[in-house]
Amino acid sequence: MSQFRINIVSILLLLFFSTVFFAQEKTPSKKEITQLAKEANQYMKKGHFEKSLIKARIALHYAIAIKDDNLIASIYNTIGANFDELTEFDKAFFYYNKGLIYANKTNNNQLKNWLYNNLGNIYCFDKKQYEKGIVCYKKSLEYSKKTSDFSQTVFTKLNIAWAYFDIGDFDKGIPYLNYINQYHKKYGDASTLVALNMLNGMYHGYKNDIEKANFFFQNAIRLGNEGNEKSDLSFSHQEYSKFLLKNGKFQKAYENLALYNSITAELNYEEKLKKANVAGINLEIDGYKREIDNIETKYKTKQYLLLEKQSKNKKISLVVISLLLLIIILFYFLFQNTKLKQNNKLKDLQSKIQENIINASINGQELERKKIASFLHDNISALLSSAGLHLNVFTSQNQSPPQEILKTKAILVEAHDKVRDLSHELMPTLLARFGLFYALEDLCEKNSNSVIQFKYSSPVPTKKRYNEEFEMKIYFIISELLNNITKHSQANTAKITIQENNSTLQIHVYDNGKGFDPAHFHILEGFGLNQIQARINNLKGGISIDSKQKSGTSIYIVVPIAHK
Repeated sequence: MSQFRINIVSILLLLFFSTVFFAQEKTPSKKEITQLAKEANQYMKKGHFEKSLIKARIALHYAIAIKDDNLIASIYNTIGANFDELTEFDKAFFYYNKGLIYANKTNNNQLKNWLYNNLGNIYCFDKKQYEKGIVCYKKSLEYSKKTSDFSQTVFTKLNIAWAYFDIGDFDKGIPYLNYINQYHKKYGDASTLVALNMLNGMYHGYKNDIEKANFFFQNAIRLGNEGNEKSDLSFSHQEYSKFLLKNGKFQKAYENLALYNSITAELNYEEKLKKANVAGINLEIDGYKREIDNIETKYKTKQYLLLEKQSKNKKISLVVISLLLLIIILFYFLFQNTKLKQNNKLKDLQSKIQENIINASINGQELERKKIASFLHDNISALLSSAGLHLNVFTSQNQSPPQEILKTKAILVEAHDKVRDLSHELMPTLLARFGLFYALEDLCEKNSNSVIQFKYSSPVPTKKRYNEEFEMKIYFIISELLNNITKHSQANTAKITIQENNSTLQIHVYDNGKGFDPAHFHILEGFGLNQIQARINNLKGGISIDSKQKSGTSIYIVVPIAHK
């Protein structure tokens, strides 16, 4: 916490000094800012990355001040290129993307071409995200065609061919390679000759044309040794090694692999030297960080001299104050930790209360269902049956009873059937009379239709009975799951398996439907899984859901058996 506050104070001071500095200076003209940007780019090409970044930062400040999107995008590209050279690819990627935002506000197709090509390089060669890289390269290609920049077109197509060859998609890469072979002599340059020969070697190796592959690989290595393209030379040794290994030339393959490792190590060392020369540069801090560093250095020197002159009593006081501060900090963290634990306990308690409310509601609903079903069956149904009997006696005694009596009799029969069906829906007769397994078997049969088939299997005898309340809870849990499958899964087959194991009932419900993300089931309306979870928790059981989109759903439930 203290360090965070110190960092905030430092940044505020830095912003203050930067604002004061820039406020005192008159904003340069666009021509002067453009010159600053050019100087930054020249420093970068000469390998003076620190100077380049500082120049670019100052130029960027002024470019933003005059709101010149073209200049801003160009400077961001230079900053990204600096970090690219320093193998700080994440930073380079960030600044290339920033540049692209501003470049897209302009008509500078050449700049868009460069930025997309640079992003494609990072995606393919550093992030190994070839699909995204190829998309960027193709965007770059569109802009190089708009500007009729044939040299850039050749360069970009070489990158695309390399990307396709890297992922083994030679058929897609060969049209680009054919184009480069045709136009490289006219529009290409010497810096890409090594890569071009290597790609031809890779392609002929893929086509098993050993003679041509050897020729191109050896040509790439020769040109690489004569020139300065160390990176392409190392890749040429690597790809040649793979080709030789494929064709049983193990000794030569090993020699080329050793050369690849040696050159790569040399390149890595050079990259470390570059980084060491510019250690500490951070473009999130203003270019005037040096002035702040000087102030801090002077302050530390004075502080050191004062400390040297202080007496032992002062030193003891400093130690005591430090200890007190340490105690305060420790107490603060202890207080925060205690507060966090209390908050967690409160959340757990709230969660438990919520679950208890759900369980109480469910238990109440089940009890009411049972009472209503019993009342309908034992009272209303009996009264309707009695009324029907009286009407039957009346109609039997009168050969031609009035039509109203016959209609009343039909209405009573219909009412009796509906009351009976409602009673069975609230509390299935099979569940009450014959137990859980008969009721579940009947439930699967009733829910099956031409769209979906529910299959039931269990090694447990169908006559097995448990505690009545336990059977009722399990029945309604499975009934709710089947209801979910029918409504939401789009499945054509579902299966319910039940077995006993170590005094527990193990239930597996499976469907071959569209599935869902179980991590987000609580936000899916209509599934009722929260209530099912609460019911299972009430039974001291557990539930696990295995589901993937378009791969069906498996639900496993384990609950302790409550016997009679």
